[in-house]
Amino acid sequence: MTSVSRRGFLGGAAAITASAVLAGPAGAAGRRGLSVSGEQFLLDGKPFQIVSGAIHYFRIHPDQWRDRLTRLKALGLNTIETYVAWNFHQPTPGRADFTGWRDLPKFVRTAGELGFQVIVRPSPYICAEWEFGGLPAWLLADRDLELRCADPAYLKAVDTWYDQLIPRLAPLEARHGGPIVAVQIENEYGSYGNDTSYLAHLRDGLRSRGLTSLLFAADGASEFFMRFGSLPGTLEVGTGDGDPRGGIEAIKKFQPGQPVMMAEYWDGWFDHWGEQHNTRDAAQMASYVDTLLATGASVNLYMACGGTNFGFTSGANTSGTTYQPTVTSYDYDSPVGEAGDLGEKFTALRAVLTKYSKATAPAPGRSPRLPAQTLTATGAVSLLDSLPVLSHPVRSAQPVPMERLGQATGLIHYRTTVQGPHAGPLSIHGLADRALVFVDGAPLGVLDRNQPSGTLDLALSKPSTRLDILVDAMGRVNYGPYLADRKGIDGWVAMSTQQKLFGWEIRPLPLDDLSGLKFGTASAPGPSFHHFAAEVANPADGFVALPGWEKGIVWLNGFNLGRYWKIGPQRTLYAPKPLWRQGTNSVVVLELHQPGTTIELRPEADLG
Repeated sequence: MTSVSRRGFLGGAAAITASAVLAGPAGAAGRRGLSVSGEQFLLDGKPFQIVSGAIHYFRIHPDQWRDRLTRLKALGLNTIETYVAWNFHQPTPGRADFTGWRDLPKFVRTAGELGFQVIVRPSPYICAEWEFGGLPAWLLADRDLELRCADPAYLKAVDTWYDQLIPRLAPLEARHGGPIVAVQIENEYGSYGNDTSYLAHLRDGLRSRGLTSLLFAADGASEFFMRFGSLPGTLEVGTGDGDPRGGIEAIKKFQPGQPVMMAEYWDGWFDHWGEQHNTRDAAQMASYVDTLLATGASVNLYMACGGTNFGFTSGANTSGTTYQPTVTSYDYDSPVGEAGDLGEKFTALRAVLTKYSKATAPAPGRSPRLPAQTLTATGAVSLLDSLPVLSHPVRSAQPVPMERLGQATGLIHYRTTVQGPHAGPLSIHGLADRALVFVDGAPLGVLDRNQPSGTLDLALSKPSTRLDILVDAMGRVNYGPYLADRKGIDGWVAMSTQQKLFGWEIRPLPLDDLSGLKFGTASAPGPSFHHFAAEVANPADGFVALPGWEKGIVWLNGFNLGRYWKIGPQRTLYAPKPLWRQGTNSVVVLELHQPGTTIELRPEADLG
């Protein structure tokens, strides 16, 4: 998914790279998979128009995979597509995790059981408005490593990942009787670099580890992007939105005599904090898709099914000067919504898609919802007072970023002692992303990466003063040349613009275990955890709203639902049925600024 202004691609499409010859003999049950014959795709030797939709297993609770896939079947798709998020499976170097929520083979098999063909996009980089574009944060610990190119250190990390991933996908290919028919090489590489040897390394790595499916890569629909993102011997198709005719012509001109596919046709869009909620007209979108499919081109709707950036998994965009973090919801104004809702866009697109796919299935009903409920806190505890139970300190002369300490996401705390008396500006150089500053426990103010020259007035009357800096690290940049987005403080802290502060105690705060918190009965000042008890008779989908609260994070029964922020547009957090228990449920809210008096459980989403 290209995280660029949609205006820059209106009317455009881009490219997928596909192997022109399918290797390997006919597989189980006579399956040969997807191949290319002139200007058309063949599935098991017969003409096939791909009518596909994107769904991300990592954004949907695994207990809901089958439900969402069933809804996509009713939408009229014959194929589904998913990215593979490297950092979701290998958050630390070493063994990758493919269990539970991360059981990618199970997701693929489930899709196959429902009759779908499956397109898998396991590129090391996926964009997808996902934290760091799917790359693991530990890559940033090595300052000499260059991302997304033939840098030996980067290729070694990719190869180690592929050694674990690809053997789990190869047995699920069509030649073995499985549903996988196509695999992506890299994602929109023409929007990033020009290292064809890197693309060739990925292609060869997929083949040498046993994949024989059609290979592809996606690029923006212009001569520039397709030229730099293509690989000789592969087929370019596209990504884009708006009137598809211009994009289709661009693809045909770039690579005549080959099939045309819109590998990402954006039927909605994502949201940034502090900006508007994006929607797209259902009738107009259906008309565009009809126009596209009527030409004989294939399509993959991005997204066909919405999801959620649970925890700290949302990404961000930047122009190099302005940082734009993505919200928690990835509903994307999809035909199948974040909570599985089927609205006007589902109905409009279904009428079009079924004409071409000939796939018909009944549409499931709306999922049950929790009744509305207002909750009052049962206790609270200060974050600064809880530091000893949340983390172990690391001592350093200078502040260092998260990645140097082996931390991927969350918050990070810096503490030092400053001599006084003194008065003057305090500044942070290399801040990502928001710093809450405290003097002897009292709030001094907030600094933000979007105001790099910002300062706070520091007035110290005592010979020795404790300075605390709590950095709220939002999502890493997921698109463009600024991917190396190290979090925390990757620089220094200065008084009076030039005097560096040394002697720091640093505490990583991934906040993946809150079991040690000791809640008191009184409200706690400053950044604090607040505990609520929710009684649920029958678990169902629900939404958590925090009217009057400012900015923070919510956990349900220990699971991180994601971030909230009063600047919107998102006003509720999705809390899926599988996370609720019958009886008493624990809800914990970390409010970084000013708490409200209550929180609410609601049956409906409010995305702004």
